[in-house]
Amino acid sequence: MPRMRRKGDLPERVCAGCGRPFAWRRKWARHWEAVRYCSQRCKRQGRTGA
Repeated sequence: MPRMRRKGDLPERVCAGCGRPFAWRRKWARHWEAVRYCSQRCKRQGRTGA
């Protein structure tokens, strides 16, 4: 069984919509390279909403 990672050890990104950092999530494991927004709200608003 693989070892658990601490939350602080996970990779982070800066959201293109709001500019805040967000951490890797398991549901993004297959396409982490393509993830640009922290939430659906930021994705809808894009850069103009921040």
